[in-house]
Amino acid sequence: MVKKYLLLSPGPTPVPHEILLEGAKETIHHRTPEFVKILEETIELTKYVFQTKHDVFILTASGTGALETAVVNLVNPGEKAIIVNAGKFGERWVLIAKAYGVDVVEIKLPWGKAVTPEMIEKAMKEHPDAKVIFTTYSETSAGTVIDLENIAKLTKDTDVILVTDAVSGLLAEPLKMDEWGVDVVVSGAQKGWMLPPGLAFIAINDKAYAKVEKCTNSRFYFDLRKYKKSSPDNPWTTAVNLIYMLNKAVKMLKEEGIENVWARHALYGEATRAAVRALGLTFFSERPGNVLTAVNSPEGIPSSKLTKLMRDKYGVTIAAGQEPMKDEIFRISHLGYLTPFDIITGITALEFALKELGYNVELGKGVVAAEEVLFKGLVK
Repeated sequence: MVKKYLLLSPGPTPVPHEILLEGAKETIHHRTPEFVKILEETIELTKYVFQTKHDVFILTASGTGALETAVVNLVNPGEKAIIVNAGKFGERWVLIAKAYGVDVVEIKLPWGKAVTPEMIEKAMKEHPDAKVIFTTYSETSAGTVIDLENIAKLTKDTDVILVTDAVSGLLAEPLKMDEWGVDVVVSGAQKGWMLPPGLAFIAINDKAYAKVEKCTNSRFYFDLRKYKKSSPDNPWTTAVNLIYMLNKAVKMLKEEGIENVWARHALYGEATRAAVRALGLTFFSERPGNVLTAVNSPEGIPSSKLTKLMRDKYGVTIAAGQEPMKDEIFRISHLGYLTPFDIITGITALEFALKELGYNVELGKGVVAAEEVLFKGLVK
């Protein structure tokens, strides 16, 4: 049987052919005026995605590099920071911060739970000397999105810096950095940006950058002062061909319109959740977002077995759970370069795999539920 593979994983996500072709262009020297001009244009374009007029720095790194950049530039060893830990990537904030000697005040929640503004406010009152808060907008390990807009209201007019990991959340969820007053936003290319892995981003406003200049932490590759000084050039070797691809990707996103990008992800998320409900399955997260849908695996069907069957036999890649949730949940992404028919294909593959593994599923029931949502959203 001929196979055609579909990525419905939370990263990497599918890359449009137009963007892939940009990467095939001739590699030019990264210090030439020609390339610096391309880089300058690309940086300005990325500001639209972040909805900011402030600095955006592009790192040759994975999203974790952007997380480390935020920590090492904002908190000195021994200083206190509040960190929300409700999954694998909240845990990553904690591990990075501890590696640099930060005094961590942890808001630790079970995976699938969402931090509330009230929890953040309580931690701020109990630890008034904590001047940086690290959050995760979309906790990819659990499919949970937080109320970032209202959390930002707590710090907007204070000297506390609000940092959010939007590696997966940016573009899938509305995020208005300047309007909401989020001080630092980090992201990664292989998610909603529709790019291969290899680039990370950190957007930072003036309030946060003032703290960067006062920070005495040891740093080298991730020193934002170096990026600021060399801007629009990069202090290190830039991933030239990935910048070509990024330039094209952001032009495509801008042409679509950021509000439409958000609406597209919301529609696909709603359709996927409708399919899950129709199949009699339950959600893992108490506050599902539009990056992915995390689903409790049916009793007796390990999610690693389900995802392997979908990938190897039916050609659709979704994700199992991570670490403690490895065989407990599976995660269906609706992120990035996808069409309504990709969502339908993914649900079909899920139905086939569930039925093959013994789950009592009525074929087509989830597909119909998804189609009804998609049709309504597309013809309105």
